[in-house]
Amino acid sequence: MFKRILAIALVCFSLSLTGCISVGAGLNSFVDTGDGYEFIYPNGWTQVSVANGPDTVLHDMIEQGENVSVVINPVSNPNQTLAEIGTPTEVGYTLSKKAIAPEGSGRTAELINAESFEKGSNLYYWLEYAVQLPNEQKRHDFASVTISRGNLFTLNVSTTEKRWEKTQQLLKQVVQSFKVY
Repeated sequence: MFKRILAIALVCFSLSLTGCISVGAGLNSFVDTGDGYEFIYPNGWTQVSVANGPDTVLHDMIEQGENVSVVINPVSNPNQTLAEIGTPTEVGYTLSKKAIAPEGSGRTAELINAESFEKGSNLYYWLEYAVQLPNEQKRHDFASVTISRGNLFTLNVSTTEKRWEKTQQLLKQVVQSFKVY
């Protein structure tokens, strides 16, 4: 009797472990110890070099329109906090006008959602955008913004609107995994 109960307990335990492992399945970890940030990204994405561009860029090898990038910019006052710069909506609006759809780019960006979240000692703003490119192509972007060591860190993950429904949860995991230390 004891052996049967132990066998059933071991089967249940192994099944629960398999469920835990599958949560992170299909994801890799990117760590930049020099600049002090990390995030997860989907399998099948590869890092590319961009001259005079973001600190890091990765894109899907098949769907090259799906990408994640990290941009690091100094803030005017090194002691300034993210909350002092503005609310999530204010920062989201500014980011849309200065980076996602700057004047003259032919792009438009609508801020769909903006929220704040604390992770460790850092405040993060998570932003969601609907973007339209000059060629009328529609895209969907998630961004995570935080300030650390006098720098504004922005992670942006983007996909085409036609892939949005299929990739939404995965891309949300990527943006929510962003951590600056």
